[in-house]
Amino acid sequence: MTYDFDFSVIDASALAVLAEGMAISLRIAAVAVAAGIAWGTLLALMRMSRWRALSWFAAAYVNLFRSVPLVMVLLWFFLIVPQFLQSVLGLSPATDTRMASALVAFALFEAAYYAEIIRAGIQSVARGQLGAAYALGMRHWQAMRFVILPQAFRNMVPMLLTQAIVLFQDTALVYVIALSDFFGAAYGIGERGGRIVEMLLLAGAVYFVICFSASLLVRFCRKRIST
Repeated sequence: MTYDFDFSVIDASALAVLAEGMAISLRIAAVAVAAGIAWGTLLALMRMSRWRALSWFAAAYVNLFRSVPLVMVLLWFFLIVPQFLQSVLGLSPATDTRMASALVAFALFEAAYYAEIIRAGIQSVARGQLGAAYALGMRHWQAMRFVILPQAFRNMVPMLLTQAIVLFQDTALVYVIALSDFFGAAYGIGERGGRIVEMLLLAGAVYFVICFSASLLVRFCRKRIST
């Protein structure tokens, strides 16, 4: 028995729904990357701190989030964040907080991975750079801000972009909290039209094009850094 493909389900209305889903996926990815890098940088600095309390907190945070599945984290925050927002902001129980839950979960989860990337990037900078900064009269935080971190981030660009690609792929997991991202929109259209195979093929092709293009950018950045 052969399967008769029919891509007529991909009409104008379907494309509009897919575009809305892609906007949700890109929004989650962009916020998670920005917040993850910011919080991850602080975690990396805390983990390298001489203050044991800060170092232990950062290590515990990183190990916790790197040891549990992302799906579980999404469910945690889907159950916690709505109650927190409703109690603090006085929101109605009917208020849709799925997006806020997803943004918080992804940002905090990805920060653990970015923290390790950033810590490795900082350690890749020659120790003599820090000594030279001290010789110029800089304090430790000034040396980190103006000397070490700029060089570290330059070395880390390919790894940061690679993690962003993985993050974009992981946005498809928001289906567990009933948030309709690009993958969820594609599956919903296919289910309603009885053409799940066609819609999943389309979704896979779109993910491939985006992620493969981004991987080419990563390769280009690596070549620029190595030269």
